[in-house]
Order: sequence, then structure tokens, then C-alpha cells
Amino acid sequence: MRLSLTRSRLLTAVAATLVFAAQGALAEDHETQEVWRIFVADHTHPVVRAIDFSEGKELGRYDVKGYAALTASASGQTVFATQSDHDVVHVIKTGIVFSDHGEHRDLGVSDVALIPVTFEGKRPVHVVPHDDHAILFYDRDGKADIVDEAALLEGKAEVRTVDATKPHHGVAVTLGRYVLVSVPNTEVETKPDELPPRVGLRVIDENGHQVGDIAKCTDLHGEATSARLVAFGCKEGILIARPGGIDGPKLEMLPYPADFPKGHTGTLLGGKAMQFFLGNYGEDKVVLIDPDSKQPYRLVELPTRRVDFRLDPATPRNAYILTEDGDLHVLDVVKGEIVRKGKVTEPYSKDGHWRDPRPRLAVADGQIAITDPRHSLVRVIDAETLKETRTIAVEGQPFSIVAIGGSGASH
Repeated sequence: MRLSLTRSRLLTAVAATLVFAAQGALAEDHETQEVWRIFVADHTHPVVRAIDFSEGKELGRYDVKGYAALTASASGQTVFATQSDHDVVHVIKTGIVFSDHGEHRDLGVSDVALIPVTFEGKRPVHVVPHDDHAILFYDRDGKADIVDEAALLEGKAEVRTVDATKPHHGVAVTLGRYVLVSVPNTEVETKPDELPPRVGLRVIDENGHQVGDIAKCTDLHGEATSARLVAFGCKEGILIARPGGIDGPKLEMLPYPADFPKGHTGTLLGGKAMQFFLGNYGEDKVVLIDPDSKQPYRLVELPTRRVDFRLDPATPRNAYILTEDGDLHVLDVVKGEIVRKGKVTEPYSKDGHWRDPRPRLAVADGQIAITDPRHSLVRVIDAETLKETRTIAVEGQPFSIVAIGGSGASH
């Protein structure tokens, strides 16, 4: 199976990736500027740093409560710092704003800042960015908060809360006026320190009422959006949610092929300028998923176990996969094969605790930024040559990382 790149499959709204994508032609009377910033959380110390990517200069240092996982909003105007062990989420303003003007887009740049709004709940884990909002799921509260980004940037909190029936390690995703929410097993008894398993997905309307039946999705984990589709990783296969009519979204299970080895997908990424999904399949394989193909799956084997992987929004056919031997692999998602690789770090074994300090990836302007916690560095790798071009020294153990930026007109 090869991912089809017909015009009907290409997204017309490439502006959805305007945080990352390169800008097209500008009117002659506009000056073009380009700005990229990276946000790096420390593995051990409760701190998040904002860094100018081109100069390596620290723009801001923000003390938080504990270890933070970072998630950029869909617009790139905010970064959510989720501290699961401390029951809180902080939000940082990136200072980068894009405005679309048809034949060009404007880029506004201001200072980074810690927004004076926090979100508290029992064990926040998954943050899902979507359009003009983000959805925060609290595992031990059994609820999700839909947070309006525009209000956040004004220092206010506008929140719509969705009931997830009972505490569980879950997720919620918006799809139009509906919310897709994971479903826990309510019939099993669990110990006080344990959460029940996930068994499916349900659709909630704007009034909080369930629409249709619960779709089976055993051990639901991992979600992503591509075009107007949302995908969820399940033990049986990938569950696809499509926008529907008055009856709500349509849910369809894509079972794993019978000849696939034992395993399933628990982490998913969604293509931006092309409709497809990339997921893990166990620890040493990845799988390309084209929901509209007669053969939707393409399995790609890796030489060693995967440490992290990312899609390149500006070069849609590229995905980057770091394996535990320190090699960075470029996956051509159209061909469905690894086209080149290069050594970028020392080996980082996947053995040990799942949260041990290991490298993480971010993509910025044709370059891959890789945290190297063992050496207190962010390594900058050219996406074409896979050669290291420079390093950025970061105190402590740099771990979680996101990149925000792009080019636009400056008036």
C-alpha cells in the first residue's frame, strides 16, 4: 500500500499548519521576517525555558511545580506545561502570532510570558490542541476541560467541562460541535491506586448527551487529527471518527491485518498537508495508516526500538524517527520506507523506567532539534544531510521540547 496523493486527498486548508509551514509569495511592499522559538522542559527540575532558536539565547525561564510535558496549541500562540504528578497545568504565551491575509500572512512577534492562569485537577495527562482551543483530560477526576485560547491570552479562563463518567487514563477530542470521549470499564473493581481499563469511545453533543452507541476500542490509547478525521489507537485496530450529519460523527474500526505480528498502536501522529496517520506498532515498528485506502496499513520495521518520532509539517512526506542506538531515520511516508539515516546521539536504551531522561524531537525550519539530557544540550540537525550543524547549551537535563515559528510579512 502506498499513500495516495491525489488532489482530493490533499488538504486545501494548508493554513492549518501555519505555525510551522513555510510562507508563500508575499506582496512586494511587505518585508518578510522569520522567527523560531523552542520551549524546553527539564527532566528533573521544575522549570521550562523559552529559547530563541536561531541565536540559542534564553528568552525566559519559568518555574513550575514539577516535571512538565509540553504541548503546543494549534495556533502556536500558547504552550501547555502539564505536570501530572502535581495536578496542575501552566500555560506560556509564545509571543508568536500569525494572521492570514489571503495572498500573504502577517507575523507578529512579542515577548514570551507565563500566563497568570493555571488549571488544576487530579492527574492531568493528555492535552489535545484543536482549532482555537485545547482539551485537558484529568485521569483521576474523570473529566475533561475544553479551554478557550483567546480568553487565555487575555489572562482569563473560559472552560467547558465534559463528564468522562469515572476516573480513567483517558482522552477527549472535539469534532465539530461534538466531543469524542474515551469510555472506561465501569464493571470491574480496581484498587484505590489503580484506574480501570478503557473499553471504547462515545460521542457527546453540546448538551452533554451521548449520541449513538459506544464504539468498541479496547485499551484505547493515542489519538491524532488529520484533515477532518480523528484516529484512536485500539487493541483491535485504529478507530476512525469522521464528521457526520445530524446524527453526529461516524465511527469506523480499521482492524489490523491478519498477517501483522502481535502488537498494537498506542501513539499516533496526524498528517497536516496530507491525510494520513503515523503510529507506533509495538516498540520496534511504525505503521502508516491511510483510512480511505482499500489496504489502509503499511508496516515499517526499525533496526532497534523507537525513542521518539515526529512529522515534518513543512515537508509533508518526511517523518523523523529516533531509535535507541542514536540513529535518526527519515521515513518517506509516500514510499512507506526509510530513505536515509544518520547518527545524532549516543545510544539511549529503552530499558529502565519509562520516564528516564531520553532525547525528544521537534522540527523547526528544515532542522530537527533534539534534546540530549545526558550532555545538557539541544542538538540541531540538518533535515537533508542529518548532520549536526550546532548545539544549544541548556542547563540541567533538557527533555520535553516543542518548536514554534515560521515566516510572515512585517509591516
